[in-house]
Amino acid sequence: MCGIVGYVGGQNAAPLLVEALGRLEHRGYDSAGVAVVGSQLKVTKRAGRVRDLAEVLPKRTSGRVGIGHTRWATHGPATDVNAHPHTDASGTVAVVHNGIIDNAAALRARLTDQGVELVSDTDTEVFAHLVALSGADTLEGKVVDALDAVEGTYGLAVVHAGFPDRVVVARNGSPLLVGVGEKEMFIASDLAALVRHTTTVAHLADGELATVTAAGFTTFRRDLTRTQTTAREVDVDPSAYEHGQIDGRPRMYTEMLEQPASVERALRGRLDERFATAHLGGLEMDARELRAVRRVKILGCGSAYYVGQMGASLVEELARVPADAEAASEFRYRDPVIEPDTLYVAVSQSGETIDTLLAVEEIKRKGGRVIGLVNVVGSAIARACDGGIYLHAGPEIAVASTKALTTMYVGFALLALQLGRVRDLSVADGRRLVAGLQALPAQIEQVLDGEERIAEAAKSLAAAESLFFVGRVRGYPVAREGAQKFKEISYRHAEAYQMSELKHGPLALISPDVPTVAIVPDDELTDRNVAALHEIAARGGPLVVVTHPGVDLGELRAERIEVPRNERELDPLLLTVPLQLLAYHAALSLGHDVDKPRNLAKSVTVE
Repeated sequence: MCGIVGYVGGQNAAPLLVEALGRLEHRGYDSAGVAVVGSQLKVTKRAGRVRDLAEVLPKRTSGRVGIGHTRWATHGPATDVNAHPHTDASGTVAVVHNGIIDNAAALRARLTDQGVELVSDTDTEVFAHLVALSGADTLEGKVVDALDAVEGTYGLAVVHAGFPDRVVVARNGSPLLVGVGEKEMFIASDLAALVRHTTTVAHLADGELATVTAAGFTTFRRDLTRTQTTAREVDVDPSAYEHGQIDGRPRMYTEMLEQPASVERALRGRLDERFATAHLGGLEMDARELRAVRRVKILGCGSAYYVGQMGASLVEELARVPADAEAASEFRYRDPVIEPDTLYVAVSQSGETIDTLLAVEEIKRKGGRVIGLVNVVGSAIARACDGGIYLHAGPEIAVASTKALTTMYVGFALLALQLGRVRDLSVADGRRLVAGLQALPAQIEQVLDGEERIAEAAKSLAAAESLFFVGRVRGYPVAREGAQKFKEISYRHAEAYQMSELKHGPLALISPDVPTVAIVPDDELTDRNVAALHEIAARGGPLVVVTHPGVDLGELRAERIEVPRNERELDPLLLTVPLQLLAYHAALSLGHDVDKPRNLAKSVTVE
């Protein structure tokens, strides 16, 4: 989603801002711009890439205070005028903003009645005018006055020609960080923009503002009372946030290859071989509390939702506790019943997904217990939850999730194992699953070694305008995730169905032009699944079958992709990995940028 950067210090702000915006390109955007305060306020913005902005930025743009932005359109198309920063009519105030101002239409009408001429289609422009019209004596007061009129979500930064030594920032539902350097300060919506310069950061809380100068920062509420937010050192490797291709390969490819190592990190120190269980200290729940759980509800969006479905299946199989997954974006709008003996699990790679964060807040408001399954330490969801499981996948730059998704699955497997062992899961089954988890890194490596054959299958699939992904029970959420990956980076229409539902409608669409990717593990449903494949073949549908060695497909003509067996409960993870490679190579064969698919964003921070 949209990205915010800011700088206050002794260096020229413009090149620092452009460089930082480049580090936010993975979030997804359609335009970029900067505002620099020097002898006057100068704004440069351009639809397109950050490199397009760099080409038109005047070389004489100088000033030691500035803000920048990459925009992902919510109001109005990608044009130079709609790009951020936005200014008031006099060019005194500049604003960059993530989020959505819900009452923007009413505010636009009010400003128009006051004689203000609005030049963009955006909701953000109104905020610049509100700041300029405030009668407060300080920039902090002007920003607070403007916020008092606004309804919605925001992470925003404001500069003013009359206050050339500072940036005022505010957060409500959209992430914002302040980075502390040597006599210089940084502002960003994502740690990736800061790590080259500092790893000492402060996370603003919802409802909090900050004044940032070269000497430091102060935080406060809208009533101007001080808060005590402090900066802390973040344990990260700055080199892990480097963008662009590595050894000539896209980041998505690199991140797929990192999966064995990331799964190993996710498991490290969490398996207890003596008692055949998992140990997740971050849950902050003892055995008595875990035994009291009567239901598990998992909430996520996109790939996190689909891996949540896989996790729900794990919990039911291993712990014999009813479990299900739901799209977090829908959860709070149906006025859900929050049960005291239900354990809610919020899943997000970034830890900032706004739909999931709002679902967490709804659960907390109603007294429920919610834990987080997130990758980013200190993120909003991690801070809002009662406890949780960090994924330890390392920074994930490509928009399409790969290594974060596999570590999410591992997190659910560990949770299900721990829940199961405090209930009725036997020592023998516990040992079986511990051994299965320990085998995963090497088995993922084995799947990745089969890339060449998978790439050939991908090229044939890329030629189709539409295709099906099918699976059953454990295989169905794998199929959903496979369809998601394929559509988001290849731009082909891909739809997932339960294998058992084909005869209830979808078979009408099967033809030689509509391939099917089928998930067929060696389990209790193999015969049923193979029978469904014959129904597809009888109608001329091309088949790619992801399966286990030894599964008998009979005389079926199909492209076969085999993955190693693990325990049945853990097989979905290994069945997912070749689908990543299928999507990747299909997109490459079509000439697409796999790291930055069109219209999508890595961190979804607007509803």
